[in-house]
Amino acid sequence: MAKVELKQPIVQEISDLLKDATCAVLVDYQGITVEKDTQLRKTLRENGVTYRVYKNTLLNLAVKGTPFEDLSKDLQGPTAIAVTKGDATVPARTIVTFDKKGEMVKLKAGVIDGTYYNEKGVNAVALVPGRDVLLGRLFGSMKSPIANFARVLKQMIEKQEGPAPEAAE
Repeated sequence: MAKVELKQPIVQEISDLLKDATCAVLVDYQGITVEKDTQLRKTLRENGVTYRVYKNTLLNLAVKGTPFEDLSKDLQGPTAIAVTKGDATVPARTIVTFDKKGEMVKLKAGVIDGTYYNEKGVNAVALVPGRDVLLGRLFGSMKSPIANFARVLKQMIEKQEGPAPEAAE
C-alpha cells in the first residue's frame, strides 16, 4: 500500500473534525509532562473541545481549501490542535486557564469564527469571558436601572400614602 493511501484516512479524520467547527487553535505542547497533558485533555474534553496531535504535513493537507487554511503558516515544531463546534473562545480560554504561567503549553495561532488570529490575538481571545458570563453581565446591567427605578417609584408611593400601618401581632 502506498504512503499516500495510508495518510488519506488521517487527513479525512482531520477534515471531519474541522467540518462545522467554530474554532481551531494550534498549540505548542513542548515541555508538558504526560500527567499534565492527561489533565489538560480531560479538562478540554469536559468543555466540549477535541484535542489531538497530528503530523504538521497531514494538518497542512487537511486545512487546504477550508476556512482554517491560514493555520498552515503556523505549522512548525510540535503542534496539537484543539477544535470545538460550540463556544468559539472555549479552547483558547481553557488552555490559558489551565496553564496560567504559560510554562507548559503555548497557543500558536487560531481561527475563531472564520477569523485568523496570530499568537497575540489568540491569547487576547483567551481572556474574553465566555458567552454565558457576557450574557449574565449584559442582563445584570440592564436589570440594575430597572430595579432602581422600581425602588424609587415604591418610595414615592409610600411617601404619598404615608407610613405603612404596622402589622397586627
